[in-house]
Amino acid sequence: MSSATEYAPGLLIRGFAPPLPLSAFGLIAFDMDSTLINIECIDEIADAAGRKAEVAAITEAAMRGEISDYKDSLRRRVALLAGVPIGHLEQVYRERLHFNPGAERLAAVCKAAGLKLLLVSGGFSYFTERVGARLDIDFCRSNVLEVANGRLTGHVLPQAWGDICDGAEKRSMLLQTCAQLGLEPTQAIAVGDGANDLPMMQVAGLSVAYHAKPAVQAQAMVSITQGGLDRLLELLHPSVKAPIGSPTRIDTPI
Repeated sequence: MSSATEYAPGLLIRGFAPPLPLSAFGLIAFDMDSTLINIECIDEIADAAGRKAEVAAITEAAMRGEISDYKDSLRRRVALLAGVPIGHLEQVYRERLHFNPGAERLAAVCKAAGLKLLLVSGGFSYFTERVGARLDIDFCRSNVLEVANGRLTGHVLPQAWGDICDGAEKRSMLLQTCAQLGLEPTQAIAVGDGANDLPMMQVAGLSVAYHAKPAVQAQAMVSITQGGLDRLLELLHPSVKAPIGSPTRIDTPI
């Protein structure tokens, strides 16, 4: 892997010469927690159970790539949420969840240029549905928490595509979405911050690390270490292209 060079303060690049035409891309895929939004939702949910420190430690290790089995790490963390009232998720959403700087602008500019937006998260549908609706996301994949009698059971519900959205599933979803849109993976941008984002970043034409863990910064073509997500636009021609069209959705639309 070539070393990164500083294109501008807090904006590192490797492997390409900017600017790139935005019209070269048809899809941009986003991680959610700590990428589009300012929090790790699972850590904030755990706060209601008095287990935030314990859950956050596992989350941090997983995002640094120190836990090889992401699915197991998520199951362990979700198990610690058993008994949390579903109302606490609404509280987290209303009081603690905010878009990271530049997220809304970057999404809007990409939509205006005809790109489709994909939200692919190891987090939970309760939040991805709401975040996706606010950003006009076209495709979404995430995990679904099981609820019984108004409380979390400590389990993730299985889905038709599998049980847990991990790094491999993020990569698969990006490739599936590209195929359905008639795009090559090189026409996709992938944006993330943690180790479970690396599989999708490695197959995309442009990989973007946002205030990311060191292992992710070391591999990304773009690393934003200062400022907001919209700093990516400093590297792209803001040329507008015609929309690709309305695809038949791969996943449940949000």
